[in-house]
Amino acid sequence: MTDATTDPLVVFTPSGKRGRVARGTPVLAAARKLGVDLDSVCGGRGICSKCQVAPAYGDFAKHGVHAGADALSEWNAVEERYDRIRGLPKGRRLGCQAQIQGDIVIDVPPESQVHKQVVRKAATMRDIAMNPATRLVLVEVEEPDMHVPSGDFERLARALKEQWQVEGVTADLSLLARLQPVLRKGSWQVTVALYHDHTGASPRIVEIWPGLQEGPLYGLAIDLGSTTIAAHLTDLATGAVTASAGAMNPQIRFGEDLMSRVSYAMMNPGGDAEMTAAVREAIGQLAGKLAAEAGIEAERIVETVFVCNPVMHHLLLGFDPVELGQAPFALVTSNAITLAASDLGLRGLNPRARIYVLPCIAGHVGADAAAVALSEQPGRSQDLVLVVDVGTNAEILLGDTSRVLACSSPTGPAFEGAQISSGQRAAPGAIERIEIDPATKEPRFRVIGVDLWSDEDGFTEAAGKTGITGICGSGIIEAVAEMRMAGLLDGSGLIGSAAQTGTPRCIPDGRTQAYVIWDGTEAGGPLISVTQGDIRAIQLAKSALYAGARLLMDERNVDKVDRVVLAGAFGAHISPKHAMVLGMIPDVPLDKVTSAGNAAGTGARIALCNIDARAEIEATVRQITKVETAIEPKFQDHFVAANAIPHKTDPFPELSKIVSLPDVSFNTHGSGEDGSGRRRRRRS
Repeated sequence: MTDATTDPLVVFTPSGKRGRVARGTPVLAAARKLGVDLDSVCGGRGICSKCQVAPAYGDFAKHGVHAGADALSEWNAVEERYDRIRGLPKGRRLGCQAQIQGDIVIDVPPESQVHKQVVRKAATMRDIAMNPATRLVLVEVEEPDMHVPSGDFERLARALKEQWQVEGVTADLSLLARLQPVLRKGSWQVTVALYHDHTGASPRIVEIWPGLQEGPLYGLAIDLGSTTIAAHLTDLATGAVTASAGAMNPQIRFGEDLMSRVSYAMMNPGGDAEMTAAVREAIGQLAGKLAAEAGIEAERIVETVFVCNPVMHHLLLGFDPVELGQAPFALVTSNAITLAASDLGLRGLNPRARIYVLPCIAGHVGADAAAVALSEQPGRSQDLVLVVDVGTNAEILLGDTSRVLACSSPTGPAFEGAQISSGQRAAPGAIERIEIDPATKEPRFRVIGVDLWSDEDGFTEAAGKTGITGICGSGIIEAVAEMRMAGLLDGSGLIGSAAQTGTPRCIPDGRTQAYVIWDGTEAGGPLISVTQGDIRAIQLAKSALYAGARLLMDERNVDKVDRVVLAGAFGAHISPKHAMVLGMIPDVPLDKVTSAGNAAGTGARIALCNIDARAEIEATVRQITKVETAIEPKFQDHFVAANAIPHKTDPFPELSKIVSLPDVSFNTHGSGEDGSGRRRRRRS
């Protein structure tokens, strides 16, 4: 009989699901045992290749895993044959063939997942004043004359000066190499994509075509997040978003949160380069996907704007992020950066495309926060506004016309559905909305991909197409808030027992309790519940968020704000009421809580379409007051007080006008109470 504690530990990303399996277990079998979404249609014979996985090796402090080179079995004959005939991407294995021999972290790429994940960072509608850096100009160039010797490029430059008043133009070597055939093919008439930004640098020719080219030029606005990458293909003449796409950040397999990735770079020589290569490849694939979807040539994508947090910023640009993991959290550079796509080796767009990365505000407050500031303009607000962009790392801005402050707060991946027992990323079949009847304690819910609630006619048939597979970030947030409102959860975050709550849906889970939302085990499906561990994960995340907001309020010497703006996927999918019941945001009237959608992505599009906005945000970030949560002593005090739901000491008068939270306590250890409020009698 084997000792289960010595069995290898396997961690699957991006789901975060983990467990021990017997040595020699195929990866596909381990995925099925742990409820991981890994596709296979050939019965594990190595024919379909749908179970491809990407193992990661090295030290993963966050997961407590050291994955040695021998953590998986050697390639076998089936994999060798498949690779020889059809080809396996570098670093991939077939999950049905690779066997687990030691502790390992395994990434399941999007194409290997049955239920494709939904990246909820759609472009938000916004009127943008157009003043792009790149434009098309038609130029008539003089033919060469042996009696007046000059180069073709010099005559092109002279024509641009005479016909368009553009002086001092430059071009990359790769463009000069194709200049002569293009000029001659166009009979000395060419269309030039000319880049001229706000910095005063010399204008640059990005692309050249023979004759008249009237088709639009495109740019990419990319929000590079810790968990997801969202890209918007944008017409540089009109600002219209032609296509949008998203992908999971492949760096998740190196660590779900930022400090885990910094730790990976510290503990694994070359780890930073490994993460840089992974994210650049993903961006190139995303660009290619958007070009194909829009039916355009990659050469028409001539600009890209990036917004990202400081760690993503450094890993994108190939900078070592280790200094960001320790005080004083020094950036390599906080200034905006302009470079060529070829400098990053990005595929899927013009290699001479100009890349603009927004400035960072501070060591833990990045270009994504700058983009939110550009989009939401807190410095122009007449009332005091709190802007919260929630993800694996929360960016928080507080300001009005007098002053703007900014900080980031390490909320972790719980809001994304990770580190949750039944959690998953947003995908068809995931519970995203939930209500609990306070009288019967019975839940009703909606899953992604189905418009009906679970208690409505036709739900079972409709959900049969997607299944009911787990609970995503928006679902777990609403579930915890609903449990608090229904009296299933007390103010400290303890789940009551069946006897204490009056519902058999509260079941024992080790030494604690869990609340069952859906039991599909009879049909071979999952048991979806909220455990005490899930509650703690959400408490930690929401406490970090609230503590960050309180630090900014302390700096302004205020106890309340006038309004709250929720940005990002969180803002678009969570109701203000549930956010306030949970204690994620300060107490304000609910009609003063609004959603800004993907504000960081909107800021990226504004910077892409208007060079004046780039100059504006570069000036603005120098005026923003930065508050560093990692070294602020009061952060811990605020964090501890915010563990209660909604809060231990801060009053929530506006919330109390619409919600009456049950006064229950389920603490039977140390309080002398039995959970019903009655004192327990001491044993003699």
